Amino acid sequence: MNSRMPLSQIGGVTLDRPVSDLERKLRIELAAAFRIAQHLSWNLDTLNHITLRIPETNTFLMNPLGLAWEEVTASTLATVDFDGKIISHSGIRLAPAGFNFHSGILKARSDLNCVMHTHEAASVVISSIDQPLVAISQGGCRLHGEVGYHGFEGLANQSDEVPRILRDLGTKHTLVMYNHGVLAVGASVGEAFGWMRTLIDECRLVERALSTGKPLRTIPEEVQIHTKAQMGGSTRGNSPRDDHSWQYWLRLAERLDPAFAS
Repeated sequence: MNSRMPLSQIGGVTLDRPVSDLERKLRIELAAAFRIAQHLSWNLDTLNHITLRIPETNTFLMNPLGLAWEEVTASTLATVDFDGKIISHSGIRLAPAGFNFHSGILKARSDLNCVMHTHEAASVVISSIDQPLVAISQGGCRLHGEVGYHGFEGLANQSDEVPRILRDLGTKHTLVMYNHGVLAVGASVGEAFGWMRTLIDECRLVERALSTGKPLRTIPEEVQIHTKAQMGGSTRGNSPRDDHSWQYWLRLAERLDPAFAS
């Protein structure tokens, strides 16, 4: 079993706060997402965030500053409101940039419940190339019409950047943040995870293909459209309507370290 940093070591003391059955379920699912993403090498150190709305409240769950993704458990996730008030723990902090744009997206988009952002290496490489991501695989066809692009403005801790992030994301499910990283959104953890996995997988394939020095054999747009239609567009895979794949990843999290649910 992995050893984990006690919350007390990052200055947090758990409050005696009742947690609803729904929030407890969401905490466990979100903690699983952190562990799976770490297993897939999507993140290093204590940076980056995954956030999840608690339905019928003005609050959401977010990883506190100081914990690596492999250390996140259900009980260490912070419950925070849109004004930045932490109501689940005392003595912990949130990353200003992460809170700024995660809260901004969730507040503006009631149709979205989960936001994922990472600086995964291959996606940062692709974000530094001055051209859009191209589809070179069958899986990449699912991204047709689903990738937005946002220019680098420095640390994303300024509130006036949020409208531009929302504009560049539009109704898409993923966003390449130039010279920065990638973002994915969804109506559930599983949906956001599915879009992020598709995006990162395609970034990794394109990076490897470019390293050969040979011309890329990209998939024609009409074939991308056809293939995405065969997949069922955004209603297949890890969306709330059909989350068989996400259930597999949850089972994997249990096998890796069931203590994430503590």
